Amino acid sequence: MIPAFRRRFPSTTTVFIWALLLLAFTASYIILVDPGSSVEKNVRLSAHVTRANGLSVLVTGAAGFIGSHVAIALKNRGDGVVGVDNFDNYYGRSLKETRRDLLELNGVYIVEGDINDSRLLSMLFDTVEFTHVMHLAAQVGVQYAVENPYAYVRSNVASLVTLLEQCKSAHPQPAVVWASSGSVYGVHNKVPYSETDRVDPPDTIYASTKRTGEEITHTYNRLHGLSITGLRFFTVYGPWGRPDMAYFSFVRNILQGEPITIYRAKNRVDPAREFIYIDDIVKGCVASLDTSGKSTGSGGLKNGSAPYRIFNLGNGSPVTVPALVAILEENLKMRVEKDVVDMCGDGDDSFAYVNISLAERELGYKPTTDLQTGLREFVKWYLWYYGKPLVEDSNV
Repeated sequence: MIPAFRRRFPSTTTVFIWALLLLAFTASYIILVDPGSSVEKNVRLSAHVTRANGLSVLVTGAAGFIGSHVAIALKNRGDGVVGVDNFDNYYGRSLKETRRDLLELNGVYIVEGDINDSRLLSMLFDTVEFTHVMHLAAQVGVQYAVENPYAYVRSNVASLVTLLEQCKSAHPQPAVVWASSGSVYGVHNKVPYSETDRVDPPDTIYASTKRTGEEITHTYNRLHGLSITGLRFFTVYGPWGRPDMAYFSFVRNILQGEPITIYRAKNRVDPAREFIYIDDIVKGCVASLDTSGKSTGSGGLKNGSAPYRIFNLGNGSPVTVPALVAILEENLKMRVEKDVVDMCGDGDDSFAYVNISLAERELGYKPTTDLQTGLREFVKWYLWYYGKPLVEDSNV
């Protein structure tokens, strides 16, 4: 009996080992849980609304060009804003991390994570009762799709569905405003582009994923009562912009004394594009949030019809690429060698001109920044941010 009784008590060595294991487990628990608690605390603080009837907005792609500007504009007027961004390496992390610093100075907290992660979204929605979602996260660019089309499907389609699934199940459901693209118009002979135009078929993978997003959002609106507004952006430019954009690379090449390539339609017509300054786009985004109306569902069940809207956000005044380059040369007080190359295809998409009358009427949207003023502001920012001409760098 005695030996059996003694075996029920562990030796001192065993107790010591178990104590170490317990301490290790406790430490690992603290390491795993405490950061989550800190994240949730920061999310709550960032989501705090400081104005009467203010919004509580989740901004995806908040470290991006448009996302960072929209988040700061909302925060500065007293709305609660929480950002989320995966900080992918499409054009390097450096600029995005600097934008994050700018956001933090303005009181906006960014959670680093992927919105394909449903657990992350659940944590955010459990922590904050968002009234609105501004969905700006996306895989952008046209040429990159040639080497990595899967990135577009994952970022522009799969993540959109994951986000909409979270929104439809929320109680109450938030209104959703999201970034479609003017590229859905594709090779389109009719100008100006109007929201009522047929937009099939898209002519790039990027455009295809954005068009698919429009169909998906329409379905969630119809089935689940989500208020949804899609914004068809055209070429957005300005300070803190994307280094992969043509105007950005033009400045870099001019400063470095390197030639730039200008594409021309086969009929020898210079392509014209809609260039819209970032401050004007921000006004359109904020107005879309303010006029979005309410979602009508609860826990995934629809209780009535909800608004479904699509708006063109351009400026209704296309500008040729040579004219844009001339403005940059004037601001930089330098000239650049130009290599003129014929475009592939028949050139039907060489002229982008957009009808913005619906956004003017419904949103009060009215661009006020002309290209000369906007490019002057961009050049001033570029010279301030980079200090001097930079050698091509993947982390620009």
